[in-house]
This record gives sequence, structure tokens and C-alpha cells, in this order.
Amino acid sequence: MWNWFHKLGSPKTFYAISGSLLPYFCVLAGIMLVAGVVWALGFVPPDYQQGHTVRIMYVHVPSAILAQSSYMMMAAAGVVYLVWRIKLADIALQCAAPIGTGLTFLALITGAIWGKPTWGTWWVWDARLTSTLVLLFLFVGVMALRSAMSGKASAGRATAMLVLVGVMNLPIIKYSVDWWFTLHQPSSFSLTEKPSMPPEMWMPLLVMVLGFYLFFFCVWMLRIRTEILNREYRSRWVRELVQ
Repeated sequence: MWNWFHKLGSPKTFYAISGSLLPYFCVLAGIMLVAGVVWALGFVPPDYQQGHTVRIMYVHVPSAILAQSSYMMMAAAGVVYLVWRIKLADIALQCAAPIGTGLTFLALITGAIWGKPTWGTWWVWDARLTSTLVLLFLFVGVMALRSAMSGKASAGRATAMLVLVGVMNLPIIKYSVDWWFTLHQPSSFSLTEKPSMPPEMWMPLLVMVLGFYLFFFCVWMLRIRTEILNREYRSRWVRELVQ
């Protein structure tokens, strides 16, 4: 098992495996996202309270879930890098940060658009909204810290430790609606619990969430592959690949 783990951590091995998987991930992501968007916009009935405004959910919820998941993946990569010094983990952490930033920003923007007709305001200093904003700052902070440090090894350790410190914000995001009185409604959809919505509403949402996950992994693998080539350009296998 450990031999497999370290072998997968090799940039050369990952580059070869990801190159085989990437086309399938991209095709599945495209199918899921197109199907989810058509289903959500064309066939989902309007909500009895929010009307057609509820359709924003099909972008807001997946982006919010993926924002937290991407940070958790960064934290896992940070642990692997700090414990085993596997440089691919550092690359994975580095490449996930911009994607997570974009997803968190998308979650905040769509939440504001959804909040205006629902709450009558674009923004409130709600516990969940504020903790999600802190998550955005954490993503930006990881990228800023890495760009400010010249040495790859020291930058990798520093960003990994920053990510691990920021993990404490994830439970706050998840349980903020239970711990405090907030305007934000409790979660009505979960991958591990029975949804509180009717099937005709949560099924397209599930498709969108899966599509977002697949899209994330596609972009993540592409970024990792590009970073591997940038770092390993002097390696023999990269020169042979280019030739």
C-alpha cells in the first residue's frame, strides 16, 4: 500500500495516470453540467415561496459545497507534504487554491443575488456569510503567501501550515446555522443525509453537484500537469515527452 502511495506521488506517474483519466473526467463533467443546467432551468417547478428565484440554488449550492471541499483537499495535501515531503502534494495544494478562490467567490456572488429577493438585501453579516468570506480570504492568503516566498520548500511548508490553521473555519461554516441565529436557512441538501426537498428539485441539484466535482477535478488535474512540466522541465522524462 505504501509503495503504491509513494509511486502515485511521483510526478511522472501522476502525469501518466492523469493523462489517461482526464478525457473521461472532462466528458462526464460536460454531460453532467449541461444536463443539470437544462434540467434545472427547463423542468424544475418554481418554489411555492421563492418562485423562479430558487433556480439560483443550482449554481450557489454546488459552488459552496465545492469551495469547502477544495479547501479540505488542500488541507489533506498539506498534511501529506508536511509528513512525507511528497512534492506532488505541494503542487496539488498550490494548484487547488485558485480554483477554490473562484468557487468561493461564485458562492458569495450567487448567494448575494439570491439574498436580495429573499432577504431584501445583498449582504448581511450573517454567521455563514461571514465565515464563507473568511474562507475566501484564506484562499487568497495562501496564494499571496506562496507568491511572496522565493524558495519552493519553505513556501510549501508555510502554505501547508496556513491551510491547516484555516481548517477550523470549515466547521464554523457548516454548523453556523445551528450554533447561532442566522438569516441563512439550514442546509436542505446533503450528500450524506436525506434531502428535505422533493425529488424533482434535489435530483437535478445532485447532478449539478457531481458535475461541479468532475469539473473541479478536470481543472485541478490540468493545473497540476502544467505545474509538473514547469518544475520538472530539466528531468529526462519531460525532455523525452516534449521531443
